[in-house]
Amino acid sequence: MSALVSALCDRKLAGRVFDERQLGEAIGGSAARRYGLVNRALKDGSLVRIKRGTYLLGNSYRSEPVHPFAVAQALLPGGYVSFETALAYHGWIPETVYTTASVSPGRKTLEFDTLAMGRFTFQPLAIHEYRFLLSVERHKLGALVAFVASPLRALLDLVALRKQRWDGLGWLTNGLRIDEHLLLSLKHREFGSLRPVYKHKVVNDFLHSLEGAIRERRPLVS
Repeated sequence: MSALVSALCDRKLAGRVFDERQLGEAIGGSAARRYGLVNRALKDGSLVRIKRGTYLLGNSYRSEPVHPFAVAQALLPGGYVSFETALAYHGWIPETVYTTASVSPGRKTLEFDTLAMGRFTFQPLAIHEYRFLLSVERHKLGALVAFVASPLRALLDLVALRKQRWDGLGWLTNGLRIDEHLLLSLKHREFGSLRPVYKHKVVNDFLHSLEGAIRERRPLVS
């Protein structure tokens, strides 16, 4: 085991995403020494660079895989996983999603393509202040955690991103291939909690129409 790997394991960073500061504190020594150790570790695969200044230890030095959602959290703290990524995670859409898509707390669209963990995107949305994390849940993923939108929140984030107008349940059941029984499982309080979230009228209209369509098929319970 190299000095770098040993130092990171001693700091209990083997199963975590860590930044340049944590890496420097673990290795210690001069800048030249750190530079040499990092370069050697990157070449032999014991260290993986996710983006500049963000790293993982290689697979053989981790006791369990690092979940892409936890990597997304490290790439842009304050965001949360949503859109099709969250819908697939919750089992609401059948397709495999190869991009880890998140909502950004800032105003810029960001993208990161990584060899080790795939593609990550971060999209800003027009959300009212202090409503950013409504219906967003904290999920423990091994030793790490990530924030993930609930199914309805992820769906409405997708509506907001695409500026999708209500066109009946067909867009959901045929277009996104969401099973109707999942839509019918939504509760009245879930709709109520999301009414103050979005600034765009089209999203609020979609939410209202979806709630009405579900109520026609069965009474909404709290």
